Amino acid sequence: MNGQDIRDLLSMRSAAAYAVAGFFILACLVCASATLTGVSAVWPEYAAVLALSAAVILLLRAPGDPLTAQSTALMTVSGPVAAALVFAVLPVPLTGSLQTWPLGMSVVIYTFMCVRGRTLAAWLGLALTMSVAIGWAAVTGQGFLYGLSFSAINIAPLLMATFFAFTIRPLAAAIFELRKQSTVRIASQAAAAAVLEERDARLASLDALARPLLQRIADGPDPTEEEVLACRLLEAELRDSLRARGLVRPDLARAARSARARGVEVMMLDDRSPNALDDDARERIVAAASSALDAAKAGAVTVRLLPPGRPVAATILLDDLGDGAHRVEYDHTGRNRS
Repeated sequence: MNGQDIRDLLSMRSAAAYAVAGFFILACLVCASATLTGVSAVWPEYAAVLALSAAVILLLRAPGDPLTAQSTALMTVSGPVAAALVFAVLPVPLTGSLQTWPLGMSVVIYTFMCVRGRTLAAWLGLALTMSVAIGWAAVTGQGFLYGLSFSAINIAPLLMATFFAFTIRPLAAAIFELRKQSTVRIASQAAAAAVLEERDARLASLDALARPLLQRIADGPDPTEEEVLACRLLEAELRDSLRARGLVRPDLARAARSARARGVEVMMLDDRSPNALDDDARERIVAAASSALDAAKAGAVTVRLLPPGRPVAATILLDDLGDGAHRVEYDHTGRNRS
């Protein structure tokens, strides 16, 4: 079912399911303990309990849909193994009909094997379990039909389970597909809401920063040199927010603004998005870039986050127009590699 597990639909992973399994194991133990009259040995009865107990636990815990081949094989043989252990020590004739308890208990395993996509294996297990009962009746001189008479009644519940499986499994596939579509739709809506929220935040920030200057230009008279510088600094900050989103931090924005006001040409680039750096590494790089900008008196400073997949995570290129350019490299932990 495209990676889905029908156990999720039937709550087979829940505490209630394990409680039912516990009652099943207890029922097997009670049946074995209550039917020891006339048996030639006691231990096979309890060995059969262990075999069926292991099968029911495996039924709940085994992954995959349908069940894996290994899990299927183990559950399939649990019925005939349990039946063989018990029938090997039964008296002839039986002292009570409950002494054939492995027949009914194994059908429980096979019923849920049908639901978990292994219908043919379930029928094979039932056939082998019935063969043990029929063979015991024939070998002990009670006749083939006698063994068939008390074992064939288990065909009915497995037949109903087969029809149930053919009904529930296609419905389960449709339910899982609807669930997948719902998850995709919710994720898409969340992403769209995040985009709108980001847009509104950017519009609000732009309105707070640019509106006063734009209003001043519109109202006249001609802006002063200080106001022209403020416009240039604002334009550079807006450019940084678009081209270097991974570097936009208050300390670095302040250092860049101060450096630009001193005449330093500052360029910040983020070629790494959307693969963001680790927060600690980014803070180290931002701190180093802020220090470099605070120390710059002239020339140009370029701060760049490099694309992912390179040994260097970021570079700071310093050109003070005197001693030439100086390049500082930072690794993916934010530490200086130079």
